[in-house]
Amino acid sequence: MEKIAITGMGAVTPIGIGVAEYWSNLLAGKTGIDTMDNPEFQELSIRFAGQVKDFRPKDFMPGKLAGEMDRFMQMGYVAAAEAIADCGGISDPYRTGITVGTALNGIGTITSTQSAFQKSVSGKVSPRFLPKALGNVCASQIAIANNIHGPSMTLNTACASGGDAIALGAMMISSGLADMVVCTGAESGLEPILFQSLAGAQALSANNDNPKQACRPFDSARDGFVSGEGAGAVVLESAKHAKARNAHIHAYLSGWGNNTDAYHPVTPRPDGEGEILCMKQAIEMAGIEPSEIGYINAHGTATVKGDICETDAVKKVFGEETSIPISSTKAATGHMMGAGGITEVITCINVLNTGVIPATLNLENKDLQCNLNYVSENTPMSNKKYAMSNAFGFGGQNSSIIVEKAND
Repeated sequence: MEKIAITGMGAVTPIGIGVAEYWSNLLAGKTGIDTMDNPEFQELSIRFAGQVKDFRPKDFMPGKLAGEMDRFMQMGYVAAAEAIADCGGISDPYRTGITVGTALNGIGTITSTQSAFQKSVSGKVSPRFLPKALGNVCASQIAIANNIHGPSMTLNTACASGGDAIALGAMMISSGLADMVVCTGAESGLEPILFQSLAGAQALSANNDNPKQACRPFDSARDGFVSGEGAGAVVLESAKHAKARNAHIHAYLSGWGNNTDAYHPVTPRPDGEGEILCMKQAIEMAGIEPSEIGYINAHGTATVKGDICETDAVKKVFGEETSIPISSTKAATGHMMGAGGITEVITCINVLNTGVIPATLNLENKDLQCNLNYVSENTPMSNKKYAMSNAFGFGGQNSSIIVEKAND
């Protein structure tokens, strides 16, 4: 299979808008997790999240356009715009595709419209409701803005959506459907109804008194994940296509894996079989040995069962005594679901290109059952060429992405 190049990157995150700001603040140990500024959260049992507090859509697009999109679409639109600009622009709109990964679609529009409808005397509903609620309209808006006419597909594979959007984009290129694909993951699900549901399932951290230290992947004091919002985007293209137009190549996409546990709607398989096979599939596709991976960006949500399951799965793939450095960036951003699968791949690319592995924040007392090399401070990267990003989601959806340093 011809190599696939990554030539553009974009990000909207709770710790920075734009890849440069995101990466700088990640290395500085900043967290975007804090008490929510939305009044409706003040009476809830969970009152904090990874919120992009400084995101003002009208800074990036006309007000009319912003009003036609749900917040997750706005963020996806901005991340995609940065990635497209970074790659040097679209070369052939009819040979360019789009993939979008999102878990929750326009849940903000749905909940706010339902609330307004119940209080309304007239019973009128805005004609914008449906296009703002539909997940695929994010891709539609990106296509309209950039005159993209190639294949367009939107995935809804929970927390694996972003990684799967990258894998699907690579498949489009490998099959000959496109020369270039804009792969975007976007999410904005900071809604009271969702928080109350997750709190009822005891999935969320309840540390309202200390939100900045609430997300504690692999730490013995962890008590659940922290929700986040944001977007990420990468531009893929065949290496031949990228080199023909003299594009800057950030990294290569060497392998990907996708499968399903077929076990439970929300709980990972205790034996980690799906996660194990997914990582092995990506490694086999990349044509490398597990020992050639120099860094893993873990799914690492800080749930009690999830962190242990992922630890055991990594041991089965890389060996019980592996010393490979691993970190989770969710302690800085919160769990951005569909968006995280792409921003965490961007993290892997920057690790390869800068030689620095970002810390897992709040990792103070490692769980004895999470006894791998989870780094709690910024760590130098070895001279290995490959990094892996894992995203394991509800429904048993598993995604693994491997990127390779572009020495050329």
